[in-house]
Amino acid sequence: QDATFQYAFAISKSVNKRELNYAIQILDGLTKEGYSHSIDCMYGAAQALYSLKDYNEARCRCENILRSHPDHVSAAELHLACIEGSEIQESKKFQRKAIEGTIGVAAIGLAGVVAGLMLGGAGKKL
Repeated sequence: QDATFQYAFAISKSVNKRELNYAIQILDGLTKEGYSHSIDCMYGAAQALYSLKDYNEARCRCENILRSHPDHVSAAELHLACIEGSEIQESKKFQRKAIEGTIGVAAIGLAGVVAGLMLGGAGKKL
């Protein structure tokens, strides 16, 4: 189990999505099996989730660690980073929706102008 843990913990720092998901799978499995370093497994999985930008799930994992180990500095720092990442992600979603709404209103306005010009032109020909 130690070698499996070391391998999974190492790939939990990868930039490859498949490797990160694989690390989470292994680390969660070790935790469920009652591996002696389950807190480290939980932290490694939280790191991988953070790298995948799954800030809410990573935050939940950190909170689970902090409930039983409130002095786990790394989990506390990652928890704060997850909150910040989640806020930034929500802000970007809000900005995208605002831009999409503005584009939609502009498109409707443009369609109205074009229709007005076409109707205006059609009236002159009659």
